[in-house]
Amino acid sequence: MLEKMESFLANEITDQEYYDGIIDFVTSCNIRSGEYECNEFVIKKMDAFNFIIFPEYIIDGKREIHSSVSISKKKLVKLITSYARKQGFVLRKNQF
Repeated sequence: MLEKMESFLANEITDQEYYDGIIDFVTSCNIRSGEYECNEFVIKKMDAFNFIIFPEYIIDGKREIHSSVSISKKKLVKLITSYARKQGFVLRKNQF
């Protein structure tokens, strides 16, 4: 799981704009479920507190998912915030 999450962070939290969009989706209480398509990964919000993150591949016009990580909102926000801080981004005040 750790390796997959490190790959997600390195590929998707690459600048302030991407960080802002992802953290807004994850922390929004107005979005109960849905998907956020990043560059390589997809964040699937199952409900207010549970997420599935997976790399998405389109092969022969079909969506393929080879592996995924299930993570709680609290852990996901902590990982994203920690990574963004190391990158020097302006952090959002997140609500739980």
